[in-house]
Amino acid sequence: MQEMENRILILDYGSQFTQLIARRVREERVYCEIHSPAVSIDWIREFAPRGIILSGGPSSVYGADAPPFDAAILDLGVPVLGICYGMQLIAQAAGAAVEPGKREYGRAELRIADTSELFHGFDAAEPVTVWASHGDHVDQSPAGFDVLASTRDLPVAAFRRTGSPVFGVQFHPEVAHTPRGDEILSNFTFRICGCEPTWTAGSFIDDHISRIREQVGDAHVICGLSGGVDSSVAAALVHRAIGDQLTCIFVDNGLLRKNEREGVERAFRRHLGAHLVVVDAREQFLNRLEGIEEPEEKRRRIGETFIRVFERAAEDAGRDAKFLVQGTLYPDVIESRSVRGPSAVIKTHHNVGGLPEDLGFELVEPLRELFKDEVRQVGRELGLPEELVGRHPFPGPGLAIRVLGAISEERLAVLREADAIYLEEIRAADLYDDIWQAFAVLLPVRSVGVMGDARTYDNVVALRAVTSRDGMTADWYPFPPDVLGRMSSRIINEVDGVNRVCYDISSKPPATIEWE
Repeated sequence: MQEMENRILILDYGSQFTQLIARRVREERVYCEIHSPAVSIDWIREFAPRGIILSGGPSSVYGADAPPFDAAILDLGVPVLGICYGMQLIAQAAGAAVEPGKREYGRAELRIADTSELFHGFDAAEPVTVWASHGDHVDQSPAGFDVLASTRDLPVAAFRRTGSPVFGVQFHPEVAHTPRGDEILSNFTFRICGCEPTWTAGSFIDDHISRIREQVGDAHVICGLSGGVDSSVAAALVHRAIGDQLTCIFVDNGLLRKNEREGVERAFRRHLGAHLVVVDAREQFLNRLEGIEEPEEKRRRIGETFIRVFERAAEDAGRDAKFLVQGTLYPDVIESRSVRGPSAVIKTHHNVGGLPEDLGFELVEPLRELFKDEVRQVGRELGLPEELVGRHPFPGPGLAIRVLGAISEERLAVLREADAIYLEEIRAADLYDDIWQAFAVLLPVRSVGVMGDARTYDNVVALRAVTSRDGMTADWYPFPPDVLGRMSSRIINEVDGVNRVCYDISSKPPATIEWE
């Protein structure tokens, strides 16, 4: 494929923002992949990237636990961009001292000395806001390197090896807090690496149809259909590839939102045309979750039960399925385990963690290299309706991780009603498409209230709504006060057992989007 010859390699040194680098490159319609820094020089030559980006990371380049770096990368004749820790790797390899101190956390003003190539289109007379997050620094650029930019505290905030396309920046162009960071990455991708914008939803579909057919052959395949964006698009893509070889199984696990089951059946029988089996496993899931409060244990039990139900459903459908389709995405993978680099584990995701070791299926995960908005683009290209591809994300474990603490049918019923009212009010205010994800959470506490001159001691519901580009970082959504007031009033008046509503104004980081 053309994009395979027109790609960027990102080496992950452990930054929580590595996925954002990939996201920004792909926004330029250039394919990229993230890999461990332990890959060999021979592997990199075979991969044949147009450019290499070295990510940030939590280590110090002079530390005993620093990830590996082969300085031969700098002499492959391929453009290199080091970001934060990646810049320090380049500096150290070239003989410069990397020192602790002069920390910068947050916004800084960058003064540009050279507006060619990496900073093409910038004005040297105008300082540029960038976002920094580092404790180590480079005071003097290595011999044979030119200083491209500085900040008030750092004389070397960006450099380039003289006569060679090896660059480093001490700030993070990939984050939204660097407003013109996209331009810097675009300059590297196109002006310096010579890439072309060939990677599109259409090319992704064509490539993965071939991959899916090659992987599964003439075998039967089942898909775990939740009705959310990810599983819907995964099912549509696999169905496009293999048609009637696919059976979609929708499991009612008792952890769904209000009217979720009916909506999924209606939408998929109308739009997808694939064979759909609906399994009522509510009692089985709730029995497995009885008395369980710890979030990771909830996820593990749900994952195990999910597979067991699938095995039986596949047998009952009379088809000897060998493959299981899952809608795993890039953010799921990076937050679940360090598969490509030393990034910190945040939490296990249902699609990629908690599955039993004796899994009886080979996984088909056609979306695991995509971000959420890329999945939506693929879904639209496949002809799925906006009511499916435009939905907010919904986690695999469902309401189990939104009912904090122990789960019961009574507590689930309270949350369902509160969540439904919340989403109704968001849509009524015409705000649904402005928000990346919104949901209600039932807290494991009760509070004193007054209703009809009588004391109450009832549940507390928290409302969460965030804006985001990709789910890796997020800000809370600033609802108009009158909208929040209507939401609170309706939930308290219409949902039995609730006497208090709170609004979550935490960003990610430090919080995650989901509460568990």
